[in-house]
Amino acid sequence: MKFGFVIPYASAKDFLELSVEIEKAGWDAAFGWETIYGIDPWVVLGGMSALTERIKLGTLLTPPSRRRPWKLASELVTLDMISDGRALLCAGLGALETGFAQVGEETDRKKRAELMDECLELLQQFWTGKPFEFHGAHYDVNWTAPVGEVIPIQQPRIPIWNVGLMGSNASMRRAARWDGVLPNMRDPEKGWRTPGPADLPGLRAELEELGANLDTFDIAIEGLTPVGDEAAMDNLRGLSENGATWWIESMWETPGGIPAVRERIAAGPPQL
Repeated sequence: MKFGFVIPYASAKDFLELSVEIEKAGWDAAFGWETIYGIDPWVVLGGMSALTERIKLGTLLTPPSRRRPWKLASELVTLDMISDGRALLCAGLGALETGFAQVGEETDRKKRAELMDECLELLQQFWTGKPFEFHGAHYDVNWTAPVGEVIPIQQPRIPIWNVGLMGSNASMRRAARWDGVLPNMRDPEKGWRTPGPADLPGLRAELEELGANLDTFDIAIEGLTPVGDEAAMDNLRGLSENGATWWIESMWETPGGIPAVRERIAAGPPQL
């Protein structure tokens, strides 16, 4: 199992400083995040790549429905090139409350899913560095412009993880199509939640049935592992034993703010 850290609400300079601390403390990835207006993750990720050497870098998460595919493809391939192959894309429909409606972005769930699927296909096409045609419901591309060889360091592509809702055929089929899943599930009593150890065999079976190669496919679970919390560690061990490949520490609601985040980062990833 590998361990990532999502940098929560922070200043641009904090993002840069915290990425260095994340790498120094032994974590395997540092993640930013996207919103309608705010700190641009791709700018700070570029800065983070210049200050680090080992950790994976990406967002948690990016909503492709409100991105121009060619712009997102350019941002990711640039990050991959300057980081020597450390870029990672985590994609999802995104949270509408971050301002979709206020700026005229698509809010219909079905259309956002369609835009997302077409965007992901176009990313892969642009990353080949070759001319191509794409004719979808939302994008019509006939790409012949010569720009030289602008392709990712990572091959066959920059890894793409997708949010997947267990039991939702469309959502899980999308995740299985690419390189990893950030799984969620609906609990009749608790509402939305991330899967626990007992849920992972079913998740793996669902992914395999939809065509995922589980030998190379990532299953990334978000949550918290406060230092000294044995119940959290037991849960983490169970996740690892049942097939989770990544744990993403996600301190979104932290009363102690950035000092508390720094303290958790410095303590290092959980030791299984």
